[in-house]
Amino acid sequence: MLDEKQVRQFREEGYLIVRGCATTWEVAALNAELDGWIEESRQHRENWGTTADGKHIFDLEPGHSSVQPRLRRVTNPADFSDVYRTVLFDGGPVDAAVDLLGPDVKFHHCKINIKMPSMETYVGWHQDHPFEPHTNDSLVVALVMLDDMTEQNGALQVVPGSHRTHYSHYQDDRFAGQIDRCLWDNFEARSVKLTGKAGDVVFIDSWMVHGSPANRSDTPRRLLICDYTAADAFPLSPSNILSRYRGHVVRGRPTRLARLRGGPVELPPLYKESSFFAVQGQNGAEKAGGGERAGLM
Repeated sequence: MLDEKQVRQFREEGYLIVRGCATTWEVAALNAELDGWIEESRQHRENWGTTADGKHIFDLEPGHSSVQPRLRRVTNPADFSDVYRTVLFDGGPVDAAVDLLGPDVKFHHCKINIKMPSMETYVGWHQDHPFEPHTNDSLVVALVMLDDMTEQNGALQVVPGSHRTHYSHYQDDRFAGQIDRCLWDNFEARSVKLTGKAGDVVFIDSWMVHGSPANRSDTPRRLLICDYTAADAFPLSPSNILSRYRGHVVRGRPTRLARLRGGPVELPPLYKESSFFAVQGQNGAEKAGGGERAGLM
């Protein structure tokens, strides 16, 4: 699917946008499912649903109500949705991942991050690899735009070249799920805002520094996010977003040989929070009040 120039850009800058990687039909089918879950959320006051490891599937932002639903995260929709599983196991995102990782590719997990108009949820600057460390760095994150992504509705921001530096995600021995805030202004100044149309897919290296602000527009910004790994990349810690399909080979063949990279790797705790947002300090509907909001707001 990708040409040499695209692969080279990914290697050098740590990210790549593939226009129209998901078809119009696929996007419509994915959104139909998601619209149903948002409608269902009107019936709930707290997070609900149970994942493979006992956390919540559906994560709500504080202020959620039946009148103004604020569903902000759906964890591992491929575990229970045929449509999501088909797109992520057999669709264009997999073909591009093969060009970036090699012929043998495994699925690790997926989730949907949702920013509806007026929602306060943001994504603090972080890298994905520290959440799910592996024996090597052959991990690619595919972000499928389910809506048009604009600067106004909370577009993803990346820091080109930052995948070459590994940052700690601990603060005072506590796993904070984000890089030290003293670096945020620097990241913001060096960042690129990635905009596009529904169906475009952003691929980022798992060490890419990225984040995004809250949605300040009147249009939604919803992203389907999927982690793919090379077949010879094996987890170094229990998954905090455990999928029943973790390790499923979506292309090529499996292997029992783990490829190792040199150097230390910081391991995360097995945290109890239902979502990444709560780890970063943005409380969910299970707790009173909202989390601290700074930087990317």
